[in-house]
Amino acid sequence: MSDSNTTNFTNPSTFILLGIPGLEAAYVWISIGFCAMYIIAILGNFIILFIVRTEPSLHGPMYYFLCMLAVTDLVLTTSTLPKLLSIFWFNSREIEFSACLTQLFFVHCFSGIESGILVAMALDRYVAICDPLRHSSILTNLVVAKIGLAVVLRSVILVLPYPFLARQWPYCRTNVIPHTHCEHMAVVKLSCADIRISNYYGLFALSFRVGLDLFFITVSYIQILRAIFSLPTKDAQLKTFGTCSSHLCAILAFYIPGLFSSLSYRLGHNVPLHFHILLANVYLLVPPMLNPIIYGVRTKQIRDRLLRLLPHKGIQLLSWFSGSQTELHAQLAGDMVQGPLP
Repeated sequence: MSDSNTTNFTNPSTFILLGIPGLEAAYVWISIGFCAMYIIAILGNFIILFIVRTEPSLHGPMYYFLCMLAVTDLVLTTSTLPKLLSIFWFNSREIEFSACLTQLFFVHCFSGIESGILVAMALDRYVAICDPLRHSSILTNLVVAKIGLAVVLRSVILVLPYPFLARQWPYCRTNVIPHTHCEHMAVVKLSCADIRISNYYGLFALSFRVGLDLFFITVSYIQILRAIFSLPTKDAQLKTFGTCSSHLCAILAFYIPGLFSSLSYRLGHNVPLHFHILLANVYLLVPPMLNPIIYGVRTKQIRDRLLRLLPHKGIQLLSWFSGSQTELHAQLAGDMVQGPLP
């Protein structure tokens, strides 16, 4: 019997996604929250793509980065949420081995792409604030395309070993994954072989990607702060820094839960399993839901285009939400030209 069971799991045809162990009684309420976040993320990112596509005045570097971010968020959420909801609503827990590895690749690859796009947006903020008169000549369409291609290639190259390593391990313990989706370490921990290669490579890829991205973001913001503190008035400094606040919030929302989720699987033995799984799903859902708001609704040009698409009540709500962003953007160009920049 032991040999038979071992043979069954050495090359598993399917895995069983357990969901969120211990919270089965709350699946309906959890699924409502996740489904609402998913709908907001899908609608918000499609609206961003539609507005940029149909408005010729938005065909510029900043908005191309927004489109890259929107496409990345759509793929990232769609790679996990439909299966998660099928577990909660229909108890559909099975996933084919090849589909599991494909999901694993998409989750980690597009998380890396999103991180790279945040770096590209930090570069855009740096050029816009530190050298605004040359912004369009530095970040040409060709340069933006090359940056986007480099971000995608880097993520693909770093993540491609994940499924290849996972495929070669023998799975002779169980085929039950205590998660809502096929996360890298959740899968390879089911192996009965020595998985130190997967563990070490995962740590290397995570450290390299996050370390490099945070380094470039930090360098960009050091230069941005130098430029801001060189402005003549405190009011101009606050308004200019305000144009970066949304990007900084997005960086924190993306990196903090992502780092904790990845490291807790490898290093955290006292983190409750259900908390880790919830955090991993929030990490995959919250940034895609918030990005259309913080990069779309609060960007004047996109907001103005959106106002023309909404009925009167929607316009009032959006205007209330946006606050004083219109005035901030209107005065930024004059502040930057008048202030002595390094």
